[in-house]
Amino acid sequence: MVLVDDEPHITHMVARKLTQNGFTVHTAMDGQQGLAKILEVMPDLVVTDLQMPYMSGIELATRLFNSQKTTNIPVIMLTARGFAIESQIQELDNVKSLLSKPFGTKALVDLIGKTLSEDNGEMERCA
Repeated sequence: MVLVDDEPHITHMVARKLTQNGFTVHTAMDGQQGLAKILEVMPDLVVTDLQMPYMSGIELATRLFNSQKTTNIPVIMLTARGFAIESQIQELDNVKSLLSKPFGTKALVDLIGKTLSEDNGEMERCA
């Protein structure tokens, strides 16, 4: 998977916990780096922050969705803004879940497992 977040402490902590739970994690510090890493490794899943410099999580998800090569990669979006962004991503079938910050790593691990095991096309909301 690719984890994209511009807050180094969050990226480090989450990547470490995901690795401890058996996931292979590639990280990027902004949307542009994230897109490059995604195209390089073609992950099973992307976890991205919403608000980042250079390219937001919504812009990243939109680019992934609009590319035939990456349109089927599921995206979990992390947001401190809660569900106010839901209307902005309704057209993006690749965004499978919103997870509000702060979140527990167990909740994220569970959500990743669920997303990878079943793609039902509906967005999950997690507070």
